Amino acid sequence: MKVMVLIKADKESEAGIMPDSTLLFKMSRYNEELVEAGIMVEGKGLQPTSQGKRVIFSGEKNVIIDGPFPYSNELIAGFWIWNVRSMNEAVEWVKRFPNPANGESEIEIRQLFETKDLR
Repeated sequence: MKVMVLIKADKESEAGIMPDSTLLFKMSRYNEELVEAGIMVEGKGLQPTSQGKRVIFSGEKNVIIDGPFPYSNELIAGFWIWNVRSMNEAVEWVKRFPNPANGESEIEIRQLFETKDLR
């Protein structure tokens, strides 16, 4: 099964503050473990929302909103696509990830729809 692992943004990531070199090293090693285990399909960090846009649809009309967007725990700082045997396996891998924030942080795991799910 494939899952998307969403790393939630925080005020530092939204301010464009990069993790320190120690954390970057730990994150890099973690990603290497994912690749070696055959789990990682894709993974990227996202620029802050100040570099983004939102498109809001209302019937036939749409409105474009330039970032930055108000900080909330719904903003995403990065993601992975993983190929795992189960949701429990994904959880076990996430638990090994070095905390990306100085304090509390949150990572969300969501299963991707596959062609067989849409029939």
